[in-house]
Amino acid sequence: MSRYLHTLKLFWSTAIAAELEYRINFAIAAISSIGNLAGSLFGLFLFYRNGYTFAGWRWEEAMVVLGIFTILEGFSTTFLAPNLSKIVEHVQNGTLDFVLLKPISSQFWLSARVISPWGFPNLVFGFCILLYAGSKLGLALSNYLLTLIPLTFGFISLYSIWFMLGATSIWFVKIYNVTEVLRGLMEAGRYPMAAYPASYRFFFTFVVPIAFLTTVPAEALLGRGEAVWIIGASFLAIVLLYSSNKFWKFALRFYTSASS
Repeated sequence: MSRYLHTLKLFWSTAIAAELEYRINFAIAAISSIGNLAGSLFGLFLFYRNGYTFAGWRWEEAMVVLGIFTILEGFSTTFLAPNLSKIVEHVQNGTLDFVLLKPISSQFWLSARVISPWGFPNLVFGFCILLYAGSKLGLALSNYLLTLIPLTFGFISLYSIWFMLGATSIWFVKIYNVTEVLRGLMEAGRYPMAAYPASYRFFFTFVVPIAFLTTVPAEALLGRGEAVWIIGASFLAIVLLYSSNKFWKFALRFYTSASS
């Protein structure tokens, strides 16, 4: 474990140093995040401006869901997109051979090699929304600590889905459209699941588990989360993480190295 932590420190320190050579990009990313957040808040405001509510979700409570969604966006931009998109490059260029020869887990190497600071603004803005909405709702520190549990499970589930999509590049090489479909489906997480018809709620809960990424952590933060949903989020995260590892090993059986 200490070897992996030391490796992670080296990975991230060099990645951040390389990215900060172009510091203007951070300012652009921050402005872009503010623009996206303003658009999201405006879209949510359009629903609530005439007193409409999402099946019992007040304005501040809906903002909690949006805040968690924004954090997940920041997590994806910071940790997932810069790493898993490179799996395609490794397969195309044959450099995956060198990754497989390293004395550490290839899944760990491919998942943690790069970190992008351009997702930090979304992480910060997301937490700011949670703090603002929480102050309006009178939430206690214990609420925030409780929501870390399902939120962590959401991170694991999202990572696992992304990694399995990245692993399909061994067969299909170009998977950009697939990841964009996932991004599009994730957009549904901006709003509480109560905002959708029953058939959509079923789809976003049991087919594409968007509900476990945003609505379940939001309900935990609001103090009305049910234990069965948190347990379900933990079960889903464990199953998806295990499946991602098994799927990666299965995909490697079909990988033709550059030297073979």
